[in-house]
Formats: sequence, C-alpha cells, structure tokens
Amino acid sequence: MRFSLVVATLGRDAEVGELLDSLLAQRRSDVEVIIVDQNEDDRLGAIEAAHAPRIALRRLRSAVRSANHARNLGLRHARGEIVSFPDDDCLYPPGVLDRVDAAFADASLGVLTGPAASPSGGLGSGRWRAESGAIDLATVWTSVIEFNIFLRREAALALGGFDEGMGPGSPFGSAEGNDLVCRAMARGLHAHYDHGLRIIHPDKRLSDVAVERAERYGRGLGFALRRNGAPLSTRWTFLVRPLGGVAASLLRGRMHEAGYYWMTFRGRLAGMLAPAARRPPAVAPLTEAA
Repeated sequence: MRFSLVVATLGRDAEVGELLDSLLAQRRSDVEVIIVDQNEDDRLGAIEAAHAPRIALRRLRSAVRSANHARNLGLRHARGEIVSFPDDDCLYPPGVLDRVDAAFADASLGVLTGPAASPSGGLGSGRWRAESGAIDLATVWTSVIEFNIFLRREAALALGGFDEGMGPGSPFGSAEGNDLVCRAMARGLHAHYDHGLRIIHPDKRLSDVAVERAERYGRGLGFALRRNGAPLSTRWTFLVRPLGGVAASLLRGRMHEAGYYWMTFRGRLAGMLAPAARRPPAVAPLTEAA
C-alpha cells in the first residue's frame, strides 16, 4: 500500500462522500482511506456502504471529539508508506497523488507540503509562499496546512503524530501542522514545499466562522511559533501584521474585518506568552495498532 489517507470527521456526511469520489478519481489502486468517525449517529453508514466496494475503506469510531486524537488514531491503523490527513470537506484535484508519489521517489524527502486551493480558483485562505523550495523555521509558517501534509508513515509514528494538546477542540486551535513539520525538521527530516501541490478546501477567510475562531486559531499559531524557536523577526512579523489589518479596516469602516484582525492579534500574543510555549515540544512516539 502506497498511501494511507486519514480523515477525521464530525458533523459532515455529503462532503465526506464528495471527498471519497475525488479520491476514486485519482485512479490508483494503492490507496487506503481511514475514516475516524466522531459522530454519535450513523450518518456515514450509507456513504461507507456506497464507497467500500470501490476503494480500500475503513471506518473507526471515536468517542473523543478531537481532530488530532482522531488523526493519531487513524495513523496507528495506517499501513501505507505515505500518510496524509485530508479534512472531511476537502477535494483532491486529479493527479495529486501521482505528483506526491513522484516526489517521494527521492529517498531523502521526509515531508512534502503544498498550499490550500480555493474552490473558486486560485489559492485559499492564508499566506502562501510564491515559490517552491526547502522549508525552514522562517518559511514553515507560510508553507503548511494540515490537510496538505504528506510524510512517510514510519516518520509520522516516530514523531508521535499531531500534538493532541493543539488543534480543533483545544485552547491552541490551529498550527498543529506547522508544529508537526517543525518537529520533523528538528529530527533532521528534509521538508519541501511544492507550490503546485494543491488541495481544494472551502475558503473561510473573514467569514463569520473565521471571526469566531480568530482568537483560538491565533493562539495556536503564537504557541507554535514560540515553542519551536521561530526567529524573533518572524514572531514579530506575525504580531505586527494583524495590527496593520486592524488599522486598515478601521480606516475603511470595515468593523467586521477589524474585529477579526484584533482577535487574531490577541490570540497570537496569548499563545506566545503561554507558559507551555517556553518548553520545547515533547510528543511521545506512537505505536502501530495490533
């Protein structure tokens, strides 16, 4: 098995079916999909039944509502050489897995990432590097999104997968992917950003959902920046930038946007000042499920 794709899901059904259809369209027979179902009901039963005959598909149930717990549970059950963690509302454009497969022909490659793509075209929300290249502590913050990270399964297990104290369902609600890639680089793994490797994801920038999450997501990024030793110039940039957004939004009378940028600033500052951010990451390795 070449690929294991671990999908943590909660509260969605039709979107999961659309993701599976996009994976079938990759036209590869060496892909397994592990759905980690955190729903109390059986909303995914019919979708599983419809797709299982056409793709290697397993559904694990988890009573713990935590994206990173679910991702790590799926990782422990994975059997593919390369693992990834698509969100339950992602779509894979044709040829994505072929592109990843070709990249990992280079035995020195440990981690491959790419940007988010907007369903309407172009890049999705976030700031993205304009050029492909090696990732370091200064560039990892504009090179990573959780649903577009590919890495070798053995390395992912040795790293302990995602930090379950971060991500959705935790006080540090984002940047767990950046943290994972930072920990990989600290172990000497080569990480590469491919600007053309794009996974489609709903664009939520400046939506009501984005504003509601801004402080929690900002806290996650600030926490990851500090704990992984990002350069001071990089930390400063990520603090100053949202303040500039506040000022520009106020001048234009866009109070909604100003609120988003202000909450982002507050969150990033709180994350950097969190006591746990002063300590280096310590995530225990994962073991394969029996």
